[in-house]
Amino acid sequence: MEEKIKYEMEIPIQASPSLLYTYISSPSGLSEWYADNVNSRGENFEFIWDGAEETAVLLAKKNGERIKFRWDVDVDTDYYFELRIQVDEITKDVSLMITDFAEDGEVEEGKMLWENMVSELKQILGST
Repeated sequence: MEEKIKYEMEIPIQASPSLLYTYISSPSGLSEWYADNVNSRGENFEFIWDGAEETAVLLAKKNGERIKFRWDVDVDTDYYFELRIQVDEITKDVSLMITDFAEDGEVEEGKMLWENMVSELKQILGST
């Protein structure tokens, strides 16, 4: 299997951190912008897009701050994706920090996909 490349993104979002956290950490919140439907049983999350299902395990969660998943297909790897809320100490600006992995040559594609999904999240939150 080809090595994947880690990439990180910072996307400013005009929303309260607590509201944003609801949208990145709960199945109902994730269903609004990330996938068509999301179900969870304990640490196991099922993401559904156009009838296709992908399952992920919740690796870490810090209330109000971040959530980290690993896809089942990556079970024997260190690959994961993490959504983290960052608030600037001085300006109080809120950003969504995204960490993910993609195969060589697919990093830009991955970033564009995240930007499109977060754009939908911003519309739901009323953030410009």
